[in-house]
Amino acid sequence: MATKSKSLADELFPEQEIYESDEVLDIPPNQRKLHTESYDFSISTIYDHMKEGHIYVPRYQRSYVWNRAQASRLIESLVIQCPIPVLYLDQSYDSKFSVIDGNQRLTSIKLFLDDEFELKGLTAYPELEGLFWSDLDPRIQRHIRNRTLRCIAILPDTHPQIKFDVFERLNTGSVQLNPQELRHGIYHGPLIDKVDELSLNSHWKEITRIKTDKRMRRSELVLRYLAMTNDLENYFKPLSGFLNAFSEKYQFAKEDVLNEFEKDFENSVRAASILYGDLAFRPFNKEFKAQNAINTALLDAQLVAIHDLQPDLSNFTQRDRHRLWSATAELFEFQEFSKTIGAGTSSKTSVVRRIEIFTKFLKKQLG
Repeated sequence: MATKSKSLADELFPEQEIYESDEVLDIPPNQRKLHTESYDFSISTIYDHMKEGHIYVPRYQRSYVWNRAQASRLIESLVIQCPIPVLYLDQSYDSKFSVIDGNQRLTSIKLFLDDEFELKGLTAYPELEGLFWSDLDPRIQRHIRNRTLRCIAILPDTHPQIKFDVFERLNTGSVQLNPQELRHGIYHGPLIDKVDELSLNSHWKEITRIKTDKRMRRSELVLRYLAMTNDLENYFKPLSGFLNAFSEKYQFAKEDVLNEFEKDFENSVRAASILYGDLAFRPFNKEFKAQNAINTALLDAQLVAIHDLQPDLSNFTQRDRHRLWSATAELFEFQEFSKTIGAGTSSKTSVVRRIEIFTKFLKKQLG
């Protein structure tokens, strides 16, 4: 019997071999617990909180896509007291709530109570078809306002990497959010606003060649630069966890700190543009033909080296540039360096080593 039980358990719950990967949560076991609190908010309370900005849909969230029939069926469900799925919120230290899961439902409720649409496609109460909120009998309005929705809030003392993991698990839409879009919800504040602002830098747009930034790719690379140049000594795998930790650390950074970030970033990007132009962040051969895609490991090496060296390029000529390009093409053939910008390069050893090699190289070339 025990053998049969074990066989069934092996089939249903196979033991997983643990692999070292960027998905492993490298945090102490006692910090891996999710801290939540449940609230039963009335529709009236939810509506008031949304109007006052206490419950808000963060910018990273998908836009409102429900049609009027879908929104109307939700309102009808409130009237007939049909259970509504749980809403998930992220509670900040100032007791505001950003929406993790439930954007379409909450937005539909607010739009209807704002008299933005009439009911359409009803099946249980066709008598209400075509009516706006203001057309409803006050008794029906009170009934809707008094309905409660269960909300589960993730509390701010939850470890940021656990919170990030939960966001990913709840991220089940047709177009899933990427890590940077999730950071916009978890760590919204002055740092993220500054990152978005810097992503619009003209030199940055030119050398990254990312024309539209709908998925916040340019923003993530800005954040990566800031983390590498200001907190490299605390780097750890996975890279996403390191960026999350940096985002939390500087989430509410003072204006003078953010201004220093901005100045350093603009100086480094301007220098990268002068030195490499559209070859920046891309391996290239001796004919100066480069890959189209950005090599983010190379981006680390080049920008951190430029940041640390702060080269004076006032007399840098086109001839100097071609000489640098030729030397860089040779560097890409140097096996130790090429290994640090190839596959599997997120270990701290690889990150530090590629920066060391490129900094030494660039210092020699510009010396």
